Amino acid sequence: MENGILHVDMNNFYASVETLYAPQYRDVPMAVAGDKESRHGIILAKNMLAKAKGVQTAEPIWQAMRKCPGLQLVPPHHERYAYFSQLAKKIYQDYTDRVEAFSLDECWLDVYGSGLLFGDGRRIAETIRQRVKAELGLTVSIGVSFNKIFAKLGSDYKKPDAVTEFGRREMEEIIWNMPCSDLLLVGPSTEKTLRRYGLHTIGDIARMEPGVMRSLLGRMGETLWVYANGLDDSPVQRVDAQEEPKSIGNSTTLPRDLTTDQEVRETLYSLAETVAARLRRHRMRAQEVQITVRSSDFQEIQRQKRLPGAARDSATLYQAAWELYKKENKSWAVRLLGLRAGRLIREDEEQVSFFEDGDSRKRRERLEDAVDRVRERYGSESLRRAFLVKGEEPSPPERKAPP
Repeated sequence: MENGILHVDMNNFYASVETLYAPQYRDVPMAVAGDKESRHGIILAKNMLAKAKGVQTAEPIWQAMRKCPGLQLVPPHHERYAYFSQLAKKIYQDYTDRVEAFSLDECWLDVYGSGLLFGDGRRIAETIRQRVKAELGLTVSIGVSFNKIFAKLGSDYKKPDAVTEFGRREMEEIIWNMPCSDLLLVGPSTEKTLRRYGLHTIGDIARMEPGVMRSLLGRMGETLWVYANGLDDSPVQRVDAQEEPKSIGNSTTLPRDLTTDQEVRETLYSLAETVAARLRRHRMRAQEVQITVRSSDFQEIQRQKRLPGAARDSATLYQAAWELYKKENKSWAVRLLGLRAGRLIREDEEQVSFFEDGDSRKRRERLEDAVDRVRERYGSESLRRAFLVKGEEPSPPERKAPP
């Protein structure tokens, strides 16, 4: 079998599930949206009729209604989406035990070992497409290729209810003519950088030297070069694989815009406490901190920095996040804040840092371990940081002076 990697994408998933429960929305422009009276009033998903009117996922409800005055709004029912996601995975597992979820409505499948029973990759994809439609009342688009990246390009290429096969022959004929933005990991910011250097298509990336791509975008640039040339060989995980998390994060959309440093500090520390508790639960430490800031006019930045040592305490995570925030030196109304701990290692893999007071860090960690136990027993609000109550700035973690 030449092409045995599948990417299955459930079409307009949230909206399609909602029409199973409310068929009256099937033939009218409809969108699943958050509460328009709150700050979560954005479009979460839309059907094809709404898409044809220009409605886009993640745009504010008022903007979508301006484009499509008759747009019908439905509140989200996440338990329904999880239920149908599991039903779809059960169908996929009839053909392979290598089913890796990419999101609630997307999965990669490796069917290289299933050919003798079910036929080649395209035949298996067609069978899955027909079964999902007949058994669940939903449609899927499936990409078939020899690696995960090109399979995903295939599922995006033709929608809805379609199967697209991209082999090695199609790489230069079709894939290399696609815009850079179609490639996995290329978001608006990365696309803007690529365009600034005259890279507009996937082929433009593929024809660059990998070292040049690395100089433009760091490690991501080299990864994009690998993707564009069809060299990605990452395996599809087994359905029962328990992979250690690569990052742990939390974000919050605020009920009102934050306009003062104190409000931002308090929110960042609250996020740091949540992320640090999850790190301790997984027995992991972070070597990097990333923040996401979205302003009231929907401009968004992401910034990250390496930590001097691997950490799992909220004070260290907070301090790094606050430094990143202040480094931007912008006056903005903050709508969303996010904090993510990355470059995770297990606790027993830690290396000693010469630039941090180890005894001080251990004291902080023992204190937070004790706080975890109290909160587990008496609730998350049973203990709160004094500065969150009094409005004071927390003290930064102690550092050793460089030798």
